[in-house]
Amino acid sequence: MHVVETAHPVTRADAWAVTSAHCQAHYRIVAEAEPDVLCRVLNYFALQSLTPAQVSASRDADLMNIDIVMHGLSWHRAQVIGEKIRNLISVCDLELWPADSERLQALAATAG
Repeated sequence: MHVVETAHPVTRADAWAVTSAHCQAHYRIVAEAEPDVLCRVLNYFALQSLTPAQVSASRDADLMNIDIVMHGLSWHRAQVIGEKIRNLISVCDLELWPADSERLQALAATAG
């Protein structure tokens, strides 16, 4: 056995959008509150060796509200992951937008 140094996060190149700038993607997901739904959603990131910058989840009756902020993705890659999550049988709704966009600023203003 040997120790693997992980001081610097490893980013995976986006083969479909090599020249695209990276962005911060914000996913807002509404899914049925099932015991494994959060694991299944996060698995789409884990399969590509991606670790979200921020994850929050809350249960509201029979629904789970999940917010994920992901750094270092091309917009195309963020959309592909979003479509895969959207196709999960227990996912009711998914919104995706650049985390540094006006949408995020407007949401923050209404929350505060």
